[in-house]
Order: sequence, then C-alpha cells, then structure tokens
Amino acid sequence: MCNMTFEEPYGDNATERMDSVEKALEEVLTAALPQGCITVGVYEAAKSLNVDPDNVVLCLLATDEEDVKDVALQIHFTLIQAFCCENDINILRVNNMRRLAEILEGVKPGGESMDLHCVLVTNPQSSTWKDPALGKLNRFCRDSRGLDQWVPVINLPER
Repeated sequence: MCNMTFEEPYGDNATERMDSVEKALEEVLTAALPQGCITVGVYEAAKSLNVDPDNVVLCLLATDEEDVKDVALQIHFTLIQAFCCENDINILRVNNMRRLAEILEGVKPGGESMDLHCVLVTNPQSSTWKDPALGKLNRFCRDSRGLDQWVPVINLPER
C-alpha cells in the first residue's frame, strides 16, 4: 500500500488541496446515495465489479486502525485493487470509517450496520454522471498515479 505525503509534491497548498479532495468525496457520496449508486460491502462490491465493471466510477477501501491487522480483509483489498487497476477504476483508501458511516447513513433498514470496508460508486442507470466533485476526485486519482501513488489515502475529518 502506498501512502501519499502531500506536503512533498504539493508544497504549501497540501492541506488546502486535501480539504478540497475530502469535501469532494463527501459531495460525491451524498449525491450518489439517493440515486442508488452506492454498493457497500466487500462481497457485494466484488459481485458488482464482476457483473458490470464499466459502470463503476470510484472504489473506496476503508479501514480503521484495528483493520490493518485483518489478513483476510487485506487479501480482499489486494484483489479488489488489482481488479480496479486492470479495469481503470479509480481507487481511494479512506481512514475513519465512523465518518464514512455518517456520510452514508451507515445503517441498513432494520438497524443492522453495513460493511463499509469497500464502497463502490456507480453511474446512475439513466446517464453518465458528470459531477464536478467526481471530476475533482478523478483528477486527484490521476495526479496521484502520476506520482506512483496508485491508491492514495484520504483521512476523512470528524464533523
């Protein structure tokens, strides 16, 4: 896993740039949620990637500190990352699953919590999604790849 240190490639604007990327991620997720364009869970994401990878616009791999030691989860992440790289799907690692759950309204109907370790954002069925926030995330991922950071990490701040 590659961790990008933004102070090096972006200098003084690193914090501002990261705040912008974090905000764009939140905007994308809150826009995609009511459209039914979110798939959550490692197994559900794998099924969706297998069926229609061309419809996936972003893959999030989320962890908290205790998840780093989960070998099975890390193997799943490695396989999902490889599949996404092979299919030109942008990937982001996200820290702070609690904040991610807040953004995604982290409970299924019936009170059961969701597996947020893998979250896919897909295009709405009706059209190709042209969201400025999604464009900003795509540029961030492209810029990161240019710096050999294939899976950049975003730390979602508490609110």
